[in-house]
Amino acid sequence: MVERWIKAVIKARSLVLTIWIALTAFGLFGASNLDQYLTTSLTVPGTSSAATNEILNNQFNENSEGTFTGIYTYKQASAEQIANFKASVARAARVIPGSEITNEKAFSGTLYSNIGTPFDLKEAATYTKALRQALVKQGLTSALVTGPPAIESDVVPILSSDLRRGQIIAVVFAFVLLIMTLGFTWAVLIPLLFGLATISTTLGIIYLLAHKFLMVLYVPNIVELIGLGLAIDYSLLMVHRYRRELGQSEDPIVQTMKTAGRTAVISGFTVALGLATLLLVPVPFVRSIGLACLVLPLVSILATITLQPILLSMLAAAPKSGFKGALEFSFDRLTNFAIAKPGKVFASTFIALSILMSTLLWLQVTPSSLSAIPAHLESARALDSVTDKVGIGVITPHEIVIDLGTHADSPDVSATRFEFAKKLAANPEVFSVASGEKWPYIDVSGRYLRIYVFGHHDLGSDQTKQLVDHLRNDSIPNSGFPVGTKIYLGGAPAQGVDLIDAIKSSLPMIISLIVLITFLILVRTFRSIVLALKAIILDLISIATSFALLVLVFKFGIGTYQLEQLEAWVLVLLFAIVFGLSMDYEIFIVSRIREAWDRGASNEEAIREGMRNSGTVVTAAALIFITALTGLITGQFAGLQQLGIGLAAGVLIDATIIRGLLLPSAMVLLGRWNWWLPAQGKPRL
Repeated sequence: MVERWIKAVIKARSLVLTIWIALTAFGLFGASNLDQYLTTSLTVPGTSSAATNEILNNQFNENSEGTFTGIYTYKQASAEQIANFKASVARAARVIPGSEITNEKAFSGTLYSNIGTPFDLKEAATYTKALRQALVKQGLTSALVTGPPAIESDVVPILSSDLRRGQIIAVVFAFVLLIMTLGFTWAVLIPLLFGLATISTTLGIIYLLAHKFLMVLYVPNIVELIGLGLAIDYSLLMVHRYRRELGQSEDPIVQTMKTAGRTAVISGFTVALGLATLLLVPVPFVRSIGLACLVLPLVSILATITLQPILLSMLAAAPKSGFKGALEFSFDRLTNFAIAKPGKVFASTFIALSILMSTLLWLQVTPSSLSAIPAHLESARALDSVTDKVGIGVITPHEIVIDLGTHADSPDVSATRFEFAKKLAANPEVFSVASGEKWPYIDVSGRYLRIYVFGHHDLGSDQTKQLVDHLRNDSIPNSGFPVGTKIYLGGAPAQGVDLIDAIKSSLPMIISLIVLITFLILVRTFRSIVLALKAIILDLISIATSFALLVLVFKFGIGTYQLEQLEAWVLVLLFAIVFGLSMDYEIFIVSRIREAWDRGASNEEAIREGMRNSGTVVTAAALIFITALTGLITGQFAGLQQLGIGLAAGVLIDATIIRGLLLPSAMVLLGRWNWWLPAQGKPRL
């Protein structure tokens, strides 16, 4: 069946290539128009924070993500002058349609004003420049503007520049190392063409899906990173096997597809089905990543069985030339060392990795951070200014919405609201509280009341989480409003807490499903329970060590930034990508070991042969992928640095220490039980 399919594909190569060119062209079009459908929303449906945001949108015509903060410093000013400053800010804010001054306070020579808008983060960000210019026109020349929309406006251009630079570096490094690995032949184009086709097609599909489903801003980045990794993995695997089959098989392409092609397809399905479990997390942010992680491997599988055979037949036939042998990767020495002293190697390696993984005890997660923005940006300077005075928490206030159920303007309601606000302000973690008896604190219908609570700390800090918990579990239940009154807590801090809680509560189920699905596929692939379990354990170790290294680098200040917490989106992406690539490496190596075992080789002989035949592919693929991450690692943003360093460290450790030492030493120690499957009885000696 495989032979008939491959011959049919090659016979219809013109049609197949035309289809892939069309898909790639549409994908490039979709990718260029995808940004308008992407979001940074961290909303968790069904939570109090989501309900608050909905009420704010519908009743107050305001989006909590679209609030600016203006900072104006002065040396000395009378009450009249301060009133004039406030009036100037209010006039400047009129450049934003539907905006309102929701809170303002003058203290210690600083006036800060929160400017609410009806727009989401992306649309509000487009008014940043106009607001800054309006403040200057009003005479507030030293005024600074920050807040989520201003940060978005300042960050996106630099972020886009960093990513473009990273993409260029990735392609150049990949091309150079592919030449060193495959020789100066046309074969070096295969991974690049494969990657272009699969990444573009996936982004085209994502573009269509984005019309119906929420897609997070980072989806294109994860598609590009995983797509590059899979393209390098699958292409090197196929070219390497094809060259070995030349002169040994009657039809090397068919034989390559029966072996390496089958391995790539199985690997793709394993990654796709395993990461598709992210779709079960009740967070649109995570689900969009799960959707991308499902679509990309499936597109890669389709390209493997259609495009790859054609590329092999057209470009891979020539043997190595030019830089022949310039970069020969071999696991021989590493494998021989692990096989010679398996007990010592396994124990010492596992202990060393366990010590590294112990840093996970200090892992703290934040939904996002305002403290790791390049210092030269205006929004960052404004953050520094307000942080020095009262704390960064005033940029992202807590918002309490009170649903009275009916119009209520009685003195009792006013008194209760006043006492509630007074109790909130008495909390030492609260800088100030803003409420009132007219818009924007009461909606037009009079049914909904709103109270702002400004804390001192960053929205992802432990202190802010504790304040959210205190407001929900103590302050709100004891608010004093009549029975039946519905009170919601929203704003960025509560939304962040809901996001982390939703992810944490889903983790046991997600990890269990990933382990179960992966285990069943690997048992079927390796025809061994022990090898399937070993693969999963090694994969989890790879992920854990990549997380642990991030804690070591960032929390303990080894890198550019010293941060108390790692951003949630980085860990989700890191999990997805490291899982996919490390599973690729495992399946590539063990499949070759299984082939040797099935031909009658002993356990140690099979390990040596499998490692020798696949080590070049795994090491080359890992090195190319790591060098391609240089653009992320050298970027200006802590989040991108976290992702780049985590990926580079995870892939490097996986391709060398874990696959080069732990894997062979464990298989030597397990002996014939590597090949145990209950239905087959005891494995041969």
